[in-house]
Amino acid sequence: MSVLPLVFTSGWASGINAYAVVLLLGVFGATGFSDDVPEALQRPEVLVVAGVLFLCDTVADKIPYVDSVWDAVHTLIRPVAGAWVGALLAGHSGSLSDIAAGLLGGSTALASHAVKAGTRMAVNTSPEPFSNLVVSLAEDLGVGGLVTFAMFHPGAAAVIAGALLLLGAVLLVFLASRIRRFLRRRAQRREERGLAGRRGDRAG
Repeated sequence: MSVLPLVFTSGWASGINAYAVVLLLGVFGATGFSDDVPEALQRPEVLVVAGVLFLCDTVADKIPYVDSVWDAVHTLIRPVAGAWVGALLAGHSGSLSDIAAGLLGGSTALASHAVKAGTRMAVNTSPEPFSNLVVSLAEDLGVGGLVTFAMFHPGAAAVIAGALLLLGAVLLVFLASRIRRFLRRRAQRREERGLAGRRGDRAG
């Protein structure tokens, strides 16, 4: 069977939490749970680094505004991770070109990352912090569940990942106006604080 569905699913998941994808695949391979995982992902040092970064991601992703900064930092990291995992999966199976798999995994990761980051910006416009926590937990469970499901049913998992990506993009379109209002208000508050500071300097 072609590794294409698994590459697509891991790319989608990498755009949300790349460290969880590397950790899960590595554990599945190291424990003998799956023979489809490349040895590079099973290396102890890879698992340790992925585990530590996964814990950091888990904490940062649940703090309002910190999550958006974290997303901004990972705008390059997540697509690169998706491309790397995709290329490794393709090289291990020999059923798909490494370059093609890397492009698919990276572009899918970039798309899902854009949806995640935009959605989080919209969630952060809410004054209460609980919606942020709920969304983050849903993302964690979704990534873990779908990557695990892909080990048994890669085709079905890829269909679900595609549907979630499309649904997220549609939702982001509806949330775009809310994000723009939030950004305008934040820029206005910064301008007002700057004016207040300059007035205080003149008064002093």
